[in-house]
Amino acid sequence: MGFQWTDFTLFVLLFMLFVSVIAFNRITQTHKVYLAFHFVMMLWPLGQFAVKMTDYTQFQLFFINTSFVAMGLLGPGWLIFVFFLTGRAAQLKASRTLLYLLPAALCIIGALWNPNGLFMSPVAGNYLERVYGPLFWLLVLVQFAYFFTALMSMFHALKTVSSVNQRKQLGTALIGMFVLTGFGLLDVLINVLLSQWLPIVPGLLASGILLSDLCFVIAIYRFGMFDILSMAQRDIFEHMTTGIIVVDENDKVLEVNRGASPFVQSAKGEIFEMDRFLAPLQAQGEVYEFLYRYLHHPYEKMQMEFSLPENGGRHVSIQISPVVDDRKTLLGRIITFHDVTELRKLVVEMNRKNEALHERNLELITIQEELFRVNQKLEQMAVTDGLTGCFNRRYLMQQLEHEVLLNMRYQIPFAIVLFDIDHFKQINDKYGHLVGDEVLRSTADIVRTKLRRTDILARYGGEEFTIYLPHTNREQAELLAERIMIAVGDNWVDAGTEKVHVTISMGVLSETSEDLSFDDPKEYMREVFSSADSALYKAKNEGRNRVVMAL
Repeated sequence: MGFQWTDFTLFVLLFMLFVSVIAFNRITQTHKVYLAFHFVMMLWPLGQFAVKMTDYTQFQLFFINTSFVAMGLLGPGWLIFVFFLTGRAAQLKASRTLLYLLPAALCIIGALWNPNGLFMSPVAGNYLERVYGPLFWLLVLVQFAYFFTALMSMFHALKTVSSVNQRKQLGTALIGMFVLTGFGLLDVLINVLLSQWLPIVPGLLASGILLSDLCFVIAIYRFGMFDILSMAQRDIFEHMTTGIIVVDENDKVLEVNRGASPFVQSAKGEIFEMDRFLAPLQAQGEVYEFLYRYLHHPYEKMQMEFSLPENGGRHVSIQISPVVDDRKTLLGRIITFHDVTELRKLVVEMNRKNEALHERNLELITIQEELFRVNQKLEQMAVTDGLTGCFNRRYLMQQLEHEVLLNMRYQIPFAIVLFDIDHFKQINDKYGHLVGDEVLRSTADIVRTKLRRTDILARYGGEEFTIYLPHTNREQAELLAERIMIAVGDNWVDAGTEKVHVTISMGVLSETSEDLSFDDPKEYMREVFSSADSALYKAKNEGRNRVVMAL
């Protein structure tokens, strides 16, 4: 009779381990899976004990079926638990989990249905002694297949992990699996296969369950299995400089860390009143709008910055984040406090420097604009004659050297006109240099009105001027020179009480595309101006106020 209490004692020990795991560990997801597996394991010794405590066949069948249901769930329970143990829980999709449970479920259905005693039959109408059929051996075979798959998964995990502590955890769990598998084999061998020749040994499988469970408990307490992540999360929560308060849907404080103490004095179990907290604060935004959103829109994320009145210049940013479940039901809110004093100082200092830099940039832009205007003026002065506004001789020669090369390459005709003001020395002697200067300016202005935009008018020296006429043949050059000469002759210049009338003599050289050929541009230009100058002097010698075309 004493042997019948063996299973009950093992059940009590398993129950005590079950309670200790709940009492002394923070429950994580892996813990939940383990506890469910542990509960299934306890059903085997409980059923084995209960079947011996009654003589009613119906009750005996119920208790023995309970044991075999627990036995059928051991294999898939082990396999699923190994997935969590080795960090591969993400692979357990719904379809895959159902696939793992299917063989065990079919075996359990077969055990409960027990058609024609194919699973087991009572001896003399009593289930204390049983005869097992093929469905029983199928259940045993499926369970060992589960255990073998779980063992292979554990061995693979041992090869891949690098942490010594994690290897010890997995190694301890692996020992527990070997113990359970070994005792299961002994139970089948001694109490089923050799039951006719050997005495029944009660509690073999239950002892294996207890010893394997002890391996897990040792791993939990010695190596911190399942608890490392939660411990790390707890330590991080406690030692964060950011203040954190977790409240439920009724604003009751569930958790508060040390980092929140400089900002708010709240303890677990108290009600956190946001309106009372914000009352003495100097909010940087719209405090009433923030408070309204907090009270009436609990699902909304929000943020505000404020300054602490008791610590002048200290700025804090408060952020509110809702916590909801899978059905979008509000469970609570997380309130965080960030000290942004240094950041605020940096922003103020950066803004001050940006303003100074902006002012400096404006000054530099003003200086650049002034330099640009001065450079433009200097460039203009470098290429123009200060009295008449025409281009100077230096600019003209630079342009002509470039232009004649293009004219020769593309066979473009052009003309050069040299003219000077007739009897200009007499005007200076009679009316003075101021009137002479006005005559030069006025003559240049009249000539400029008759030119095209592409023509270049330059003061060659003294009262002598030069005109470059691109894309101009001989007839066009002569016609344009005649128009210029007539326009100047019709011009009158004020000389105090009198008006001065001047004429010009003009020498024109025209180059056609067929005749244009030279090796040295500078030498060629000297020849061009020499020919135009000869034509100019010929015009003067022939009576002035005329146009002479160079040969």
